[in-house]
Amino acid sequence: MFDFLIHVVSIAFIYGILALSLNLQAGYMGLMNFGLVAIFGCGVYGAGLIHYFGFPVFLGLPLALVFAVAMALFFARLGRRLSSDYWGIATLSVAEIVRIFITNLEGLTGGAQGISGLPLLFADLRPWDGVARLLLFGGVLVLAWWLCERLVRSNFGLGMKLIREEPQLARSLGYDIDHIRSVVLVISALLAAVAGVLYAHYLSFVGPELLVAPETFLIWSMVIVGGIANNRGVVLGAIVMQFMMAYVPFVKDYFELPSDFVAAARLVLTGGVILAFLLLRPQGIFPERIGDRHEH
Repeated sequence: MFDFLIHVVSIAFIYGILALSLNLQAGYMGLMNFGLVAIFGCGVYGAGLIHYFGFPVFLGLPLALVFAVAMALFFARLGRRLSSDYWGIATLSVAEIVRIFITNLEGLTGGAQGISGLPLLFADLRPWDGVARLLLFGGVLVLAWWLCERLVRSNFGLGMKLIREEPQLARSLGYDIDHIRSVVLVISALLAAVAGVLYAHYLSFVGPELLVAPETFLIWSMVIVGGIANNRGVVLGAIVMQFMMAYVPFVKDYFELPSDFVAAARLVLTGGVILAFLLLRPQGIFPERIGDRHEH
């Protein structure tokens, strides 16, 4: 049971980083990004490709960050040409195109079989390797939370919220909306790429099934449950949702249900939680804190 809890919390911490990444875009900028999984994929495949071609493992993170920045700038370019609603649909389409592209590039990405055998972090510390990974993921999550808090409480963060609420007013006050959106997308992409690298080395495997659309909506559910535009809340939302997902197999075993129940139940749970919170408590567990002091 101890190892299981370590595993669930470890995954929750990684998803917490992803939730913070999405929260910067959706919560503080009002960007409805439904393609975050594509940027996450830059992280997992950055680590995977380095291993696949036999390069030193430490090069995986820089490669992932380069991929993620390129994808973020591409999303930003799309945002200059499309309205917010169409941009959200476009990001979802791009993510699906990326997944199909990766699936069919067998010589480069391993195709549908993916890339296995990535080195496991702290494998030489057994039996405490799980705890070591948990501490690493927790440390990265705390750092990501601190950086997000510093950003949104700064004058730059004030500009983000103004653009979210009154874009025309922000433009009239001299804010460069396209530039600020690009900066936010790049920062959030860097966070998502780091989460992807950690996830790849945690699973020791990367494959296109990690990039399916339901993964993006799972991250959305974490943000909505915790409280959009509240960094503390979205981290809690990630932990709550991950524990709910982790205990679905126990429900299956208790009621002696077929194996395909797990995948279907997780999809229903994600959609049901999103719908329930949107209808009953759209502000989430921790609502956005209005009137926070901004650092100058």
